[in-house]
Amino acid sequence: MTSDVRAVVFDLDGTLFDHAGAAARAVDDFLGELGVDPSDALRDAWAEAEEWHFDRWRRGEVDFAEQRRARLVEVLPLAGLRPRHDPYELDALFGRYLVAYRAAWRPFAGSAALLQEIRDSGRAIAVLTNGTEEQQRDKLVTTGLGDLVDVVCTSEGIGVAKPDRRAFERVADDLGVPTEACLMVGDDPERDVAGARAAGMRAVLVDPARDGGAAVRSSVLSVLRGESGTVRR
Repeated sequence: MTSDVRAVVFDLDGTLFDHAGAAARAVDDFLGELGVDPSDALRDAWAEAEEWHFDRWRRGEVDFAEQRRARLVEVLPLAGLRPRHDPYELDALFGRYLVAYRAAWRPFAGSAALLQEIRDSGRAIAVLTNGTEEQQRDKLVTTGLGDLVDVVCTSEGIGVAKPDRRAFERVADDLGVPTEACLMVGDDPERDVAGARAAGMRAVLVDPARDGGAAVRSSVLSVLRGESGTVRR
């Protein structure tokens, strides 16, 4: 590997960690506990509600617990359930979902091997994620990826979220390298790729859920070998 990239920055959910798969399995288990037969429609509704209300939290419109409660209030009626709009009851109910979600945590196939290969090349590795400090670090530890990462920056921890260029500048500063010496790897074209490029980083767009770990490895290593500095799908 001969390029001048000194550090590789990874997104977490959807890039190293199979969040969508874990959430889908967790919704099935959660609804099953409530006596509801899972369906594609309910899984899709949960995913859409999660994306919408989590973005509301990122924008500062609601606090973290409120966005979780809003998901339940929005989706459970579609399953024929009518939860009371009581914060304590909703929090307890969401806690049942979280148990199922955590039990389903898995890294994408090839994530650990790719991180190890990058480390063996002498480069530093960071994770930059728009999530909460406790949960995102727990994901890294639980999936066995934590020992392969040098720096972790969460939007909650640093007070700014992707695609704000300050998030990328912060992770580069924590790594001790300039942004132009970093490669960003992520699955979101706006938050990960456009944000990184605006901050001066190179970036690779990946989709491990669709393309598999081998394709992700090829995309990342081709840049590190100096073969390409372009965004890839």
